[in-house]
Amino acid sequence: MSSVRLQAMQSLQGEEKKVSGYGGKKITAMFGSNVFSGRTMREHLSDEAYKSLMNSAKSGQRIERRIADQVAVGMKAWAEERGVTHYTHWFQPLTGTTAEKHDSFFTLKSDGTAIELFDGDALIQQEPDASSFPNGGIRATFEARGYTAWDPSSPAFIMEAGMGKTLCIPTIFIAYNGESLDYKAPLLKSIAALDKAAVDVCHYFDKNVTKVTATLGWEQEYFVVDEMLANARPDLMMCGRTLLGHTPAKGQQLEDHYFGSIPERVFAFMQDFEQESYKLGIPLRTRHNEVAPSQFECAPMFEEVNIAVDHNTLLMDVMNKVAKRHKLKALLHEKPFKGVNGSGKHNNWSMATDTGVNLLSPGKTPRTNLMFLTFFVNTIKAVYTHADLMRASIASANNDHRLGANEAPPAIISVYVGKYLSQVLDEVESRVKDKFSEQDEVILKLDIHKQIPEVLMDNTDRNRTSPFAFTGNKFEFRAVGSSANCASPMIVLNTIVADTLKQFKKDVDALIEKGEKKEIAILQVLRTYIAESNPIRFEGDNYSEEWAEEAKRRGLSNFKTTPEALDAYVNESSKKVFLDNSIFSIRELEARHEIMVEDYIKKVQIEARIIGYIATNHLLPAAINYQNTLIANIKGLKDIGLNEKSYKAQLNLVEIISDHIQHVNDNVEAMIEARKKANNTEDLHTRAHMYCHEVKRYFDDIRYHADKLELIVDDNLWPLPKYRELLFMR
Repeated sequence: MSSVRLQAMQSLQGEEKKVSGYGGKKITAMFGSNVFSGRTMREHLSDEAYKSLMNSAKSGQRIERRIADQVAVGMKAWAEERGVTHYTHWFQPLTGTTAEKHDSFFTLKSDGTAIELFDGDALIQQEPDASSFPNGGIRATFEARGYTAWDPSSPAFIMEAGMGKTLCIPTIFIAYNGESLDYKAPLLKSIAALDKAAVDVCHYFDKNVTKVTATLGWEQEYFVVDEMLANARPDLMMCGRTLLGHTPAKGQQLEDHYFGSIPERVFAFMQDFEQESYKLGIPLRTRHNEVAPSQFECAPMFEEVNIAVDHNTLLMDVMNKVAKRHKLKALLHEKPFKGVNGSGKHNNWSMATDTGVNLLSPGKTPRTNLMFLTFFVNTIKAVYTHADLMRASIASANNDHRLGANEAPPAIISVYVGKYLSQVLDEVESRVKDKFSEQDEVILKLDIHKQIPEVLMDNTDRNRTSPFAFTGNKFEFRAVGSSANCASPMIVLNTIVADTLKQFKKDVDALIEKGEKKEIAILQVLRTYIAESNPIRFEGDNYSEEWAEEAKRRGLSNFKTTPEALDAYVNESSKKVFLDNSIFSIRELEARHEIMVEDYIKKVQIEARIIGYIATNHLLPAAINYQNTLIANIKGLKDIGLNEKSYKAQLNLVEIISDHIQHVNDNVEAMIEARKKANNTEDLHTRAHMYCHEVKRYFDDIRYHADKLELIVDDNLWPLPKYRELLFMR
């Protein structure tokens, strides 16, 4: 057996399982202990500073410099009580990971006296190198200046790593000229746009509403494998997924893993990362086995979108760090293993008012149900109008392997609302052909109230094949990939719903100005929106070929690859919706499109290099080695005088192995030539399509023949840990 693979397996068999647990502590005792929360602020800030910070967090009011100084002093005192020596501006650049530059509180006065200092300037702003992060040409290499700016709406926290503790201050990241270079800045803008548009519409029903908050509850799926086994595979180390490897005899076909007993070693890991998460204020609530072997899921309670995005990004970082303590590797790639389900990150989205109403939850009176119906229909209309943009928001090289693979929603964006609400929408659309009367309004409101069950969650079935499904009091965007930053789809969803609500108000107001009663005007516009968005509603099996054909007839797009999907970001419709709602400038939008296209190219390029390297340097030598053993065996049998019939099987194996070796070699060489051709293409868009269709197409052929060799070559000679070892050895 290959020495690296053998060592990994021997180490696993002798592995001492790390015992975790909560040590008798209640979750409430540790929750938020490393967060500069409202309660902590009360203890360390003056009333003036506390009120100013709370107002800024709630309404976006600017914090004065002198107040920032007070907050910085209080924050530093709190952090130092917990052994913190350094601070960082924690931000989310367009790399898909987080970024941080640590500075110490330590400084020297002019007379050489050493002191600990942290003032308002350090709290509010830092200056990382903007040209060293993805910027889409906004910053040239020689134009390094960029800024991180404090986001008071997201609380500071202490990150523990090894023996060190760092005060982390959530920030936005912008270029010297103010263009956003991260996920958080446009997310905050989209939240503000939705707030304003939704409040205006809420006033048709309740004048007391002054704020509407977008809420998010994410569900994080992931795989856990042994660290040494993973490190013995260059593809898992460098790409996060297995580019080669034959599926095991037993995968997920017995359906015996889902919700099953959690393996002891993984359970210890879960408890450990849960405790770290609780200290950071991440309200995890659920953990369980997922469908595929070695696949798991965790999920928190709903939070405001901005906080939820920060917490999910933090969680992924925490999971990776804690996994190392247990000599495990957490795989967040959307498709780490062929032949078993990939991983998603379902984004459950809703809207809540400051009066305590979930706008996507049916009420107990006809009036509140009309408000629910208004926001419900506007969301569907938004997704219909900007379906291509929704698809673009979840596009990535990783997610291409998962979408539509009978384990995740397809690339066609559709909306599932369930039988009951379908009946309601059909009723509104067909009740009166020309115009609603006051009598129609009364009957319709009463009928709607009867048809919408009070506990809709128990009466609305779930459609796991739908990309965007209503599940009782929220919409679940199921197509988001497990490694994605939640901000990307949330920016799009917030923005398009805000834009649709703005248009809705204009349409309703226009009818009111013509003399229509408010409720009748609302119903008239809703009926129009329901009719217009009807093509995107689908209640059946999104996996079926029949749906793909039906979707085409309905005029719905089916962008199966990332390069074509990403173009939706820069079409005229998308530019308009982002500009009209002050989310992106044209320059920012085009820069982001370029960054995402480049990211796709680089990921496929890395995979092409790795698959060629593994095939040439690992697998073919093992196959040739085994082939030489067979040849020696054949010669030995010949030498002792046996006839060809005695070694026919060996001869056949030698021929089969030679055929697979030749195919692997030819495809690797062809792939390298295709890669060179793509790399010499100047146009970025053309290069992306070349990598997608002319380079990547060799992956499957290389894999097919390499996987056949895995079944033939002596197990002791095979260099890579196999699927059965990765997925079932813990």
